Amino acid sequence: MSLNRTRRALEPAIRRILHTYWRWSRGATLGTRAMVIDGAGRLLLIKHSYVDGWHLPGGGVETGETVLAALARELVEEANIKLGGSPKLHGIFFNKRASRRDYVALFIVRDFVQDGPPVPNHEIIEHGFFALDALPDDVSRATRARLAEVFDGVAVSELW
Repeated sequence: MSLNRTRRALEPAIRRILHTYWRWSRGATLGTRAMVIDGAGRLLLIKHSYVDGWHLPGGGVETGETVLAALARELVEEANIKLGGSPKLHGIFFNKRASRRDYVALFIVRDFVQDGPPVPNHEIIEHGFFALDALPDDVSRATRARLAEVFDGVAVSELW
């Protein structure tokens, strides 16, 4: 069995274990993501080692951390991006695919600095800026929905 097939097969079990832990250790989980758009109108996408497809960068908000601090931390960790100005909140979404208590805050980031490529790590296996008309085929469903809201004027959903 290939590594990708093994990872795909284990992903639902790992997600259930983590969400069971989070359920008892936290009342609800909150994540933050960024739609990072460069000066050429290209979108930053990342590919994790533990889940298939391309996604918007971001991650969980830790206890005692603000949403913006988590966003800034995740962007540095995943893409070596430092916020230049205040990002714009696009929406807060209920992520019922993850659990009954998971929420995601999405920010639009246009003012940023990336001094160099991200430092390779165990979590992020690929990253890149993509033109909207040249996105990878396996962009996640949620990412495509958020792109349609921001760029095509589709009504903003409450669901991730």
